[in-house]
Amino acid sequence: MYDVIVVGSGITGGWAAKEFCEKGFKTLVIERGRHIDHRGAEYTDMQAPWQIENRNKVPELFDEEGRYAMIERKGYFKNATKQFFIDDKEHPISYPKESPFKWIRGYQLGGRSLTWGRQSLRWGVKDFQANAKDGNGVPWPIGYEDLAPWYDYVESFIGVSANKDGLDTLPDGVFQKPWEMSCAEKFISENLKKAYSDRRLIIGRSANLTEPTKEQIELGRGQCQARAYCNRGCTFGGYFSSLSATLPAAERTGNLTVVTDSIVESVNYDDKLGKATGVTVIDAHTKEKRQYRAKVIFLCASSLGTVQILLNSKSKSFPNGIANSSGVVGHYIMDHFSGVLANAEVPGFDDKFSIGRRPIATYIPNYRHEQKDGVDFVRGFGFQGTAQNRSNTGTTAKKVGIGAAVKEQSNQTGPWRFRAIMYGEMLPNYDNHARLHSTDKDQWGIPILHIDARIRDNERKMIKQAAKDIKEILTVGGCVDIQVNEFPESKPIFVGDRVHEMGGACMGEDPKSSVLNKWAQSHDVKNLFVTDGACMSSCATQNPSLTYMAITARAADYAAKQMKQGKL
Repeated sequence: MYDVIVVGSGITGGWAAKEFCEKGFKTLVIERGRHIDHRGAEYTDMQAPWQIENRNKVPELFDEEGRYAMIERKGYFKNATKQFFIDDKEHPISYPKESPFKWIRGYQLGGRSLTWGRQSLRWGVKDFQANAKDGNGVPWPIGYEDLAPWYDYVESFIGVSANKDGLDTLPDGVFQKPWEMSCAEKFISENLKKAYSDRRLIIGRSANLTEPTKEQIELGRGQCQARAYCNRGCTFGGYFSSLSATLPAAERTGNLTVVTDSIVESVNYDDKLGKATGVTVIDAHTKEKRQYRAKVIFLCASSLGTVQILLNSKSKSFPNGIANSSGVVGHYIMDHFSGVLANAEVPGFDDKFSIGRRPIATYIPNYRHEQKDGVDFVRGFGFQGTAQNRSNTGTTAKKVGIGAAVKEQSNQTGPWRFRAIMYGEMLPNYDNHARLHSTDKDQWGIPILHIDARIRDNERKMIKQAAKDIKEILTVGGCVDIQVNEFPESKPIFVGDRVHEMGGACMGEDPKSSVLNKWAQSHDVKNLFVTDGACMSSCATQNPSLTYMAITARAADYAAKQMKQGKL
């Protein structure tokens, strides 16, 4: 028996554990993946390139259909990082052939907090108002003013390196010293500032420490060394993860218990009490079942992982899954989407060279909250990009070359080029959903998810406009040789590809149309909370992890106060 059970140990699970443990509650964290240690053997960030097997090329893992299918084309899937991603053949999902879904997962203690991109962006006022304004999805029951102090709180703890840009669409926060733009990026940024009132190129906001605080140092974290080995695990603790920050903070209280290799099958519900009483787990190796009990349960298993647990938690009161009287659980699945890639030469800096490996890209925030000029879609998009000068070397193992000629070539740098990728806001659509498969089960006997989520007309219209916009932006920015790749309508866009899946248990005021209230608390089951990406009612254009963390800290504070008052 525990005070609190937290399901999942990633971005939000770590935060829930920290908050409850520091408030004096005995807290159990359940992780379906294996135990790994911070700075342990699975971290490869201290290995030199020549020490990594196969020169960091991934071995032949893809010959057998279905293995690593979701991740294999991602640039960060290397021999040094493959241990942090699951084999899709071992953990299958189902989806329609015409709309494949990419669910990229990491099952280990710390989850995907070990491999996230660390772009830490606040939402603005208009992002929370969008659903109510244009009628898509369920209106948010909270606004920016509700999360602002929690953004402050989270940023102070995790450490966000960023510039104060003074943008209403991307509010400033509690920042450490920002990373510096390259000369080519500064050139584009200054040109855009002169020409536009709404389009800005800014340095990204990264959860990589540049000026560690006393609190961060006491947790064993150190300054980011700008080596860009972040997704190998960071021995320095320079970037924020559950293993480097929140779980150590929880552990030092003496109130934390962690169990790994334990797959949550369902949340247990007492029909007479009208409360959740705990969870049933399946041992990942022995497949034996056991139960844990608690007064309060926080689901932080990732958006779709939480949806699967909710739908599989059936009882007399909830035959279609716990907390699902509305029938909305599993609906409004979202992700950011792309569809436009651009690159261009930045002239005039042939005598300048890039130095170091900055851990974050630059960012063009969404400037299309208010549509004009005949644009026929709602919401908007932003761009993430980087300018670099690459050499013409043939030593990348992707080009032919050997010996003195290659060595000579490696000393000849190429021009600076700026590369950008679109991040669009996918509308919350009820028909984009996940449900339990009617017959197929995983190796633990749990029904697998069937996910049917696709981009629609509004998103396709965004792609067309984004292609036009980025060409104009790069031209105004002073670039030449501009190349824009717009995905044709015949080419499927993989939802999930941006690894920002959201929705499935949305927040809202009305229990008939939403799953959670303004505290991320179930309308139906008062001691059940969902604070991972499943709780999101829309997805905006910004990377979502900072907002997940703020929602989790706020919800944990509320739940703790309710527990102390005897209301939970």
